[in-house]
Amino acid sequence: MRVEAEVRPTEDPEKVKKAVLNVFKGVVNIVENQRGFLVISGESYTAESLRKVYELIRIQRIMDAARKSLRKGLTKDTLVFKLHKQAAYAGKLSFIDSDNESPLGPIVFYVESADIMRVIDWLAPKTNMGKPLWEIDMPKD
Repeated sequence: MRVEAEVRPTEDPEKVKKAVLNVFKGVVNIVENQRGFLVISGESYTAESLRKVYELIRIQRIMDAARKSLRKGLTKDTLVFKLHKQAAYAGKLSFIDSDNESPLGPIVFYVESADIMRVIDWLAPKTNMGKPLWEIDMPKD
């Protein structure tokens, strides 16, 4: 798994780093990309790094909306989803479909797994009247 957030010229890199760390459990670094912008970047090889997203989905009671957003970014073995950077800085999840929905750019997650639907089912299971129909263990890969 990889997470990235571009640091815009008007932003404080430490604040962008805080936004990323509010939704990503792991080590992040400030690097420069090919276009000369600073980027907050983190990598992980376990689903545990998604634990904060998992917890915020439940705290905010947004399982249905989260599941719908996650499924939009689904391909065969990859999941890409974007979060609103300012909301993440405030400790909230706000899934977005387009970079334009986050004026200072999104936080982008790239998740690869042999069973990517299991990752989605763990993060945001189907619900009935707001209650999860199941809860599964965190995926191992």
